[in-house]
Amino acid sequence: MPIHVVHGRNPGPCLLICAAIHGDELNGVEIVRRILGHKLINRIKGTLIAIPIVNVFGFVLKSRYLPDRRDLNRSFPGSETGSMASRLANILMTEVIPHCTHVIDLHTGALNRENLPQIRAKVIGEPVTEEISRAFGVPVILNSEFIEGTFRMAAREHDIPVVVYEAGEALRFDEVAIRAGVRGVLGVMSHLDMRRKSQKHNHTKTLIANKSRWVRAHKSGILRALVASGAKVEIDDVLAYINDPLGENREALLSPIAGIVIGKTNLPLVFEGEAIFHIANYEETDEVSDHIEAYQEELDPLSDVMVSDEPPLV
Repeated sequence: MPIHVVHGRNPGPCLLICAAIHGDELNGVEIVRRILGHKLINRIKGTLIAIPIVNVFGFVLKSRYLPDRRDLNRSFPGSETGSMASRLANILMTEVIPHCTHVIDLHTGALNRENLPQIRAKVIGEPVTEEISRAFGVPVILNSEFIEGTFRMAAREHDIPVVVYEAGEALRFDEVAIRAGVRGVLGVMSHLDMRRKSQKHNHTKTLIANKSRWVRAHKSGILRALVASGAKVEIDDVLAYINDPLGENREALLSPIAGIVIGKTNLPLVFEGEAIFHIANYEETDEVSDHIEAYQEELDPLSDVMVSDEPPLV
């Protein structure tokens, strides 16, 4: 497991940023690379621990899982004598976590599924975690309860605040998701006084969604999606049509709630019961939608007015 440690000259927090706990989630690997190459990285306060690839075995195999088909992010805190996943989880919890004060865990959507840039964390009743989540600066925060076996829950049991950044799709680079992640990590480092606050940074309005809902296919067939990630939807809006290969027997897939689409499948072939759209429930859908549109336009490489230090990936 490659680990890069940057010690500042002055004392401060110890922030862990890690990626590829699921071996096919690549955006975080590039985010870590850009953070380590940032011009201010050697002038930080405190310590930055960067792990670009936690699940090296899955990464090499281009797989979400370990070779034993176990999900590493359901194997924490692990043990010295358990499965491969359990042993790897134990190494992270015993060798790395004791040094950390804060954690940012970088993820993407699953294979053929994309996530809008978002933070998932337990923010209700957790003021420190909420502050870090807001400092990350993406427009969407989804309040997410702890799940047994996850790295987030295991670290939290050590009283370490953890936020999970979700953006993009497995086995794909997404330039907007990567830029949002780099900006977010730097924003958290500024919030923790690990680096000087940027004079140019525009604070993004962030709103918290307390619940979300998956919309599932009610029949098998060919999906024709009508809404993109980040879109605003109202109750009974048509999200997609599902029909047979001849275009007959068309049925509309309707939104059961009002909110923002924060995740969707990218595969047009669907089975009955398959999760198609992930919608975060918001009452202020217009406000959230406007913030998302402005945020994405700001990060879009096509709207760049100056040459970036990092050439955009295509």
